[in-house]
Amino acid sequence: MNLRIKKAAVLGSGVMGAGIAAHLANVGIPTLLLDIVPKQVTPQEEKKGLTLEDKVVRNRISSDAVKRLLKQKPAPLTSKQNLALIQPGNLEDDLHLLSDCDWVIEVVVENLEVKQQLFSKIDAVRKPGSIISSNTSGISVHAMAEGRSEDFKANFLGTHFFNPPRYLKLLEVIPTKDTKDEVVSFMKTFGEDVLGKGVVLAKDTPNFIANRIGTYGLLITVQEMLNKGYSVGEVDSVTGPLIGRPKSATFRTLDVVGLDTFVHVAKNVYDKVDGKEKEAFDVPAFMKEMLEKGWLGSKSGQGFFLKQGKEIVELNPHTLEYEERKKLKTASTEMSKQAKGLQNKMKALIYADDRAGTLLWNIISPVLLYSAQLTKEIADDIVAIDQAMKWGFGWELGPFETWDAIGLQRSVEKMKEEGHDVPAWIHNMLEAGFTEFYKKVDGKTLYFDNGEYKPVQENKKVIHLQTLKNENKVIKKNSGASLIDLGDGIAGLQFTSPNNAIGMDIIQMINYAVDEVEKNYKGLVIGNQAKNFCVGANLALILMEAQDDNFFEIEMVVKNFQNAMMKLKYSNRPVVAAPFGMTLGGGTEICLPSSKIQASSETYMGLVEVGVGLIPGGGGNKELYIKQLSGLPNGVEVDLQKVANKVFETIATAKVSTSAAEARDLNFLNRFDGISINGDHLLHDAKQSAISLYDNGYQAPVRKNIPVVGETGYATLLLGAQTMKYSGYISDHDYKIADKLAYVLAGGTVPYGTEVDEQYLLDLEREAFLSLVGEAKSQQRMQHMLVKGKPLRN
Repeated sequence: MNLRIKKAAVLGSGVMGAGIAAHLANVGIPTLLLDIVPKQVTPQEEKKGLTLEDKVVRNRISSDAVKRLLKQKPAPLTSKQNLALIQPGNLEDDLHLLSDCDWVIEVVVENLEVKQQLFSKIDAVRKPGSIISSNTSGISVHAMAEGRSEDFKANFLGTHFFNPPRYLKLLEVIPTKDTKDEVVSFMKTFGEDVLGKGVVLAKDTPNFIANRIGTYGLLITVQEMLNKGYSVGEVDSVTGPLIGRPKSATFRTLDVVGLDTFVHVAKNVYDKVDGKEKEAFDVPAFMKEMLEKGWLGSKSGQGFFLKQGKEIVELNPHTLEYEERKKLKTASTEMSKQAKGLQNKMKALIYADDRAGTLLWNIISPVLLYSAQLTKEIADDIVAIDQAMKWGFGWELGPFETWDAIGLQRSVEKMKEEGHDVPAWIHNMLEAGFTEFYKKVDGKTLYFDNGEYKPVQENKKVIHLQTLKNENKVIKKNSGASLIDLGDGIAGLQFTSPNNAIGMDIIQMINYAVDEVEKNYKGLVIGNQAKNFCVGANLALILMEAQDDNFFEIEMVVKNFQNAMMKLKYSNRPVVAAPFGMTLGGGTEICLPSSKIQASSETYMGLVEVGVGLIPGGGGNKELYIKQLSGLPNGVEVDLQKVANKVFETIATAKVSTSAAEARDLNFLNRFDGISINGDHLLHDAKQSAISLYDNGYQAPVRKNIPVVGETGYATLLLGAQTMKYSGYISDHDYKIADKLAYVLAGGTVPYGTEVDEQYLLDLEREAFLSLVGEAKSQQRMQHMLVKGKPLRN
């Protein structure tokens, strides 16, 4: 069976449906977006003489949803150009178009009868073998398919995306008893490789995996807050990054999700379970009162938190009045901050005999027990549950990984002492001598299941750098970077300095890596698995040296960085940069001279040095200019001034891409560079690119002189900056920075069209960088960025 998805349809254009359509467009799949026909015309439509028979009116709901995609924050589209792949329509006139679709996703109202009626219509027009799925989170997937044709049932399943679909990684796939195995297998692979998702197979139970456990955990937390007298702010101060959870913690998460959505999800379970579990899913009275008042969170302007002026205040759940935000600070919270690694932090917190420790034990231990009780009911194994919570709720550790972190044996003993019901399979596991859910054997991760350890099955495109390091694959390392053997003749350069900031240690490893790879390897991949690829140079070190008047030291570091970038560029072996997340300043400068960039779809690239009173100093100005010149299609007449203008604007305004696709629009990437939709596959894709370049006879680029716009172009570049200065939009110091940047990009005062060598441009760049470092106002900007984390305008 050769399944392919070349065209899709999304039925229902609400926030979720439109978001799914946007994500399909992001990966290049043409998508129909259909919704109901409006019941009446709007006053605006009436003024235009339109009626309910006009197509523009009949398609209004889906058309408006498509338009909203351009305004939504965070942006559902990786590039505005992707909008062209979404075709709006309606469910009455355009249902026949489903006959041309390979995948139809239903995202209409959560009503079984409505869904069944829609699926009956779809069954009549769909092409045989096409996949049909529902994005439901609360209705039985089996029940929706009742009465449908055999082919429909064989190709039907649940595909539960998390909102917003572009950003949240989890995709729960829920087969029915009739779904063909090859369809389930295909959707798992398609979800991972094409949609970039973390796919978990779930069973057809209320709220599936992540929402079932996540909602339970949130409600347990609310009950603990009410029963033990904690405040909203106190709970949030210890249920976020302190325990490996997102910054939004508990109540800020509820504000972002929306109280109405949360209550609806909780009711899904409440209506389908009984006993103690039903009690747990009964939303507290004060939250129902908030719902009646319309205090839904971010979308209504107030919820558990409210912004008053510059201050954020918290809701008192007992009085429903807002009060000063509080934080929970105890001996254990302070001790955990000193502990290394999340495992040690968790142990320091969860067993502590203070208000923070008591709160965390009382909200985490019930979730661990609940997860264990549901294990075989909602999923096939503990791995699916852990992955669902990490990918859907942003937990650093899933429930069973958390249990291992705090010590299974010790925690179970405490649970028994407190009279909790520990599932029999956990007792049996411990009695048989198994004291952890996961363990490492020969570099492989094993998980406990039915009395034995089994290997965790992962997509072959996932590379774990830490696993390779554990297997003694490190070629060389220093305080800022490691060179690792990735296998198949490819080496990987991993930055390990704080925030991956570039200092002499990283520069030294770049030089060593190029030499080593040229002797013994086919190619080099520059990548890592930290929070961000690289946020630039070590700004604190530059500022400290500048304040001590050590300009010789700064010049030496900048020159060494420039030389290292040239070494990367002219390496005899291919160098592939694998950026992701924040790739700023020096991080971008490392990518630009590489043989190829293989970027994660979520890559935020930019040369942002003007924000701290500087210009790029490691060759970024030159390389972005060259990249734009070389990226032009063959036969296109080069307008040097136009290229220089665009590069000047990009750097002078510190533009940062909101995606890899937008990085391509900004010319940080060109048509030869690649984009990986699944961030977990990034290193694999970069490695394959390096192998391909080598196998195709890679040769280092030939050194060429670069045509520049010279003196007349320099004057042209400054015209806009002068206008902004005289209009009061930029300060004198902003203009000084723009002047330096324009001079470097123009190649100085040479005649227009003069061809100069790269070293000449690097010298200009370095000189301009150093002169700005010495400026008091630039130093003030650097200081402000380090202290406040945002730019200073002075």
